[in-house]
Amino acid sequence: MDTFYNFVGPFLGLGAEPKDLTFIQISLRGIIVFIATLAMIRLGHKRSLARKTAFDAVLIVILASVLSRAINGSAAFFATLGGSVVIVVIHRLFAFIAYYSHWFGVLIKGTPELIIEDGDLILSAMRRNHISKHDLEEDLRLEARTEDIKDIRHGYVERSGDISFIERKK
Repeated sequence: MDTFYNFVGPFLGLGAEPKDLTFIQISLRGIIVFIATLAMIRLGHKRSLARKTAFDAVLIVILASVLSRAINGSAAFFATLGGSVVIVVIHRLFAFIAYYSHWFGVLIKGTPELIIEDGDLILSAMRRNHISKHDLEEDLRLEARTEDIKDIRHGYVERSGDISFIERKK
C-alpha cells in the first residue's frame, strides 16, 4: 500500500496543502473523482438522479459537498472517496428498506397530498405546500393540457413536489 501511495502521491498532491496543489494535480483529482462518482451513482442506482424527492436530493447535495473536498485538497483524498461510497451505500440501503417498509418509506420520502377534489381546490393543502393558484394553473396547462379546473377529478402534490392530475372521464 505504501508503494501505491508513494507512486500516486506526487501526481495527486497527496499530503500537500490545498494552496500548494498545481493545476495538473487538481485536474487529475477531478478526473478520478468524476470516474469514482459515476461508479458510485451506478452503485446507488439510477433513481438517485431521476427522482426529485428530498431523500434523493440530500444524497446529491452531500455527495457533491464531500467530493469537492477531495478535488480541492481540503480533506484526505482516498478517505473522502471512501466516505462518499458509504453515503451512497446508506442511501441504497434506506431505499431498499423503504421498498419493504411503507412506514419507513413515508418517513424518508413523505406522502402525496390531495389538493384538488372533484374540480374543487383544497386551499388548506395548497397553503401547507406553498402552492398558489397561479402555480396550479401553470401546472394545469403544462401537465393536464387544460385551463379548467373542473376537468380535474383529483390533483396531488407528489412526494417529489411535482403536481399530478387525474382527469374526469369524459
